[in-house]
Amino acid sequence: MKLPKFWLQHLVVVERHEGTSGARGEKFGAPVDVPCFLEEKNRMVRKADGTEVLSSATFYCRLDAVDAVPESKVTLPDGRVTTVAMQGKGDGGKLPLPEHLEVALL
Repeated sequence: MKLPKFWLQHLVVVERHEGTSGARGEKFGAPVDVPCFLEEKNRMVRKADGTEVLSSATFYCRLDAVDAVPESKVTLPDGRVTTVAMQGKGDGGKLPLPEHLEVALL
């Protein structure tokens, strides 16, 4: 079951982190508009390397909407640009719960 369309009330823009290019710095993919549900509140999250960081916002979107790997750039509806701290997949299995991607932002 997909995340219901009526939940997708916000639009963020994600530029996927594609690594470092030597002297040119970080490389990012083309901007992708992502319909989502945006929640702006502070909470502690754990990055892939195990460090705990303070996340200022989290968005929830459909699994096929984007691959927001850590360090990707995200532009919020108010124009603020932030960075992906972690992403996690929500899968309801056989339960009638919507599958979704949860993306915590710095």
